[in-house]
Amino acid sequence: MPVPAAAVFERLRSFAAVDTTQDHATRAITEVFTGETLGRVPVGTAADVAAAITKARAAQAEWAARTPKQRAEVLDRYRALVIENRDYLMDVIQAETGKARWAAQEEVMGLFLAARYFSRIAPKVLAAQSVPGAFPVLNRASVRAVPKGVVGVIAPWNYPMLLAVGDSIPALMAGNAVVVKPDSQTPYSALANAELFARAGLPADLFAVVTGPGTVVGTAIVDDCDYLMFTGSSATGRTLAEQCGRRLIGFSAELGGKNPMIITRGADLDKAAKAAVRACFSNAGQLCISIERMYVERAVADEFTRKFTAAVQAAKLGAAYDFSTDIGSLISEAQLETVTKHVADAVSKGAKVLAGGGARPDLGPLFFEPTVLSEVTDAMECGRNETFGPLVSIYPVDSVEEAISRANDTEYG
Repeated sequence: MPVPAAAVFERLRSFAAVDTTQDHATRAITEVFTGETLGRVPVGTAADVAAAITKARAAQAEWAARTPKQRAEVLDRYRALVIENRDYLMDVIQAETGKARWAAQEEVMGLFLAARYFSRIAPKVLAAQSVPGAFPVLNRASVRAVPKGVVGVIAPWNYPMLLAVGDSIPALMAGNAVVVKPDSQTPYSALANAELFARAGLPADLFAVVTGPGTVVGTAIVDDCDYLMFTGSSATGRTLAEQCGRRLIGFSAELGGKNPMIITRGADLDKAAKAAVRACFSNAGQLCISIERMYVERAVADEFTRKFTAAVQAAKLGAAYDFSTDIGSLISEAQLETVTKHVADAVSKGAKVLAGGGARPDLGPLFFEPTVLSEVTDAMECGRNETFGPLVSIYPVDSVEEAISRANDTEYG
């Protein structure tokens, strides 16, 4: 399928919670596969956030007064619209991120499943419950679920639809309003869902998408929301946790990682090699839980490495709005630069390239081959630091105990 027409992105722009009567700067959003402009979105300000939160608080009061069943009916209509518009939603995700079609499909199905799950369980989970009182014979108590109010969601670029909207669905179901700051590179994924929410009958202003930089829009959300959800780097997560702590508001986060996989001598190596390709290179390795380190018992290390390397080399890298490719593009010059530097640094210090190892400008401006390294040490940039790209290192180990010890030897937790 082709990239959506320019008119689609112009329509989505209108769903940004930004005061269009003011003279805002705009930011160009590019199609990752080609580098061509998809459209422009307004750069929101702190004033836009303040206005969005004020409106959200007013809308939230009416929304919270509805029964969970009534709220579930709205989310169920949204769920139906997600399925009806799934191809369009996948097109938007791919255009903004450059990921393969199947990875975009994972996001859309994640929204469908989240909306179905929470709309089904919420009426029971949110119902008032009687519990024993301090003096069971003399009194009793009732527990009621009370919404937080306005939930702020600061979303990343790597899963811009699932992590902006999927995290918002349970908050909305529980009676909250949500104000989202999408990543500046991927605003249309959130805006497309703002449109679907509106079509499903979600009250106006209850789900607000404020486009703009994190230093402005994100900061303003943190300063005024009643609960914060953040997905991003560990360094930024620490800062936001401190800010939320000072305000005594709740905070949830999904942060970075240098994630390990352990393959033992008893493993089905064919199955492990196939699974490892997906674990390492989903969304071109741009995933918080992506595997970047593989510890393999020495008795099977050579055999597993051959099977895994062959599977990586067989994976199809490319740009397509269909299911003909296995791995897509990196999202930005910054990501491409990081991966390129990590590979070059490792090779210069003695690492061996078993598969991949280079950029593929013939496929698009930001493509990099899925890369497997061996003989990586802690002295190399990729040894202990998160690459967040299509790069994995294999380490033979003498025992499972050694693998576990080395897997846990990381500042990421």
